[in-house]
Amino acid sequence: MTTVTPPLPYRVAGAWTETADTRSVELVPAGEALAPFAPGQFAMIYAFGVGEIPVSVSALRGRDGGLVHTVRAVGAVSAALCRLRPGDTVGLSGPYGTGWNLGAAEGHDVLVVAGGIGLAPLRPVVHAVLDRPDGYGRLTVLVGARTPADLAYRDEIESWRDQARVEVTVDRPGPGPQGAVGVVTTLLDRLDLRPERACALVCGPEAMMRHTARDLVTRGLVPHRVQVSLERNMRCATGHCGHCQLGPLLLCRDGPVVGYDRVAQLLLVREL
Repeated sequence: MTTVTPPLPYRVAGAWTETADTRSVELVPAGEALAPFAPGQFAMIYAFGVGEIPVSVSALRGRDGGLVHTVRAVGAVSAALCRLRPGDTVGLSGPYGTGWNLGAAEGHDVLVVAGGIGLAPLRPVVHAVLDRPDGYGRLTVLVGARTPADLAYRDEIESWRDQARVEVTVDRPGPGPQGAVGVVTTLLDRLDLRPERACALVCGPEAMMRHTARDLVTRGLVPHRVQVSLERNMRCATGHCGHCQLGPLLLCRDGPVVGYDRVAQLLLVREL
């Protein structure tokens, strides 16, 4: 079982709006810091007097032990976190779960495929690859959003174009000039994919991940080089309560990041 870590106080160093219902908060230790997080891992964030939820890190601030979390307001706790302002304090525990296996991607082309808020756990991967361009092959980032207004990290995504191929699509177009319209999997047709040299990291709605991973394998990627980040109703974050069970896996402990070779068949069973 994963070790239970008591929450530590973290102070809000910054908070800003990403979209109409999504905000990012930068948290720094108010005293003792948690162990270092890896891209893809998550923390349990406790909003005092409201409750706690699991949230993946969306950026790592190594200089001061700071962490950035991006939160969409969909419930009482996430709404409370979206109301945080600089100087506020939350409780933080972690790191929990498995991260993206960047070691397996070294020397390979890296394909990042994100749907909606699924870009948040993948953002530290993009940062890591851009910080070490000699350690990886070509970086390609595919991003899908419901509408242009729902696209988080808009300016940062544009800055990635200097060092990576970036393609963005939306499900429904908005006013003004239009880019690509359609689900994110349609962007795969635009790629000059080198499957024997590629690793793919995928995060988003489960149906999107299922179709993307299956499409990539059809195009020649071996399943163990396709990583997905899965989500279930995580409560304890330590593998005790069983709420995040997916077949034989407890995703707070065995995930959230797993190889597609381990979950391909599980993702075909809807009730799991």
